[in-house]
Amino acid sequence: MSTSKQRRAARRNIGKAARAAKRKRTISHLPKKTRRALGKQGAKVAKRKRKKR
Repeated sequence: MSTSKQRRAARRNIGKAARAAKRKRTISHLPKKTRRALGKQGAKVAKRKRKKR
């Protein structure tokens, strides 16, 4: 189990990575782990959006 501090840092890192990727189109160059995390996060948001209706 990760600490709340670690979770906060991870969330911040994913946000930073997403911003950089948008700016530089570097999703393809990101580490596999980060890329996967971004995908999972996107899927989670999409699922939440679908659920609302």
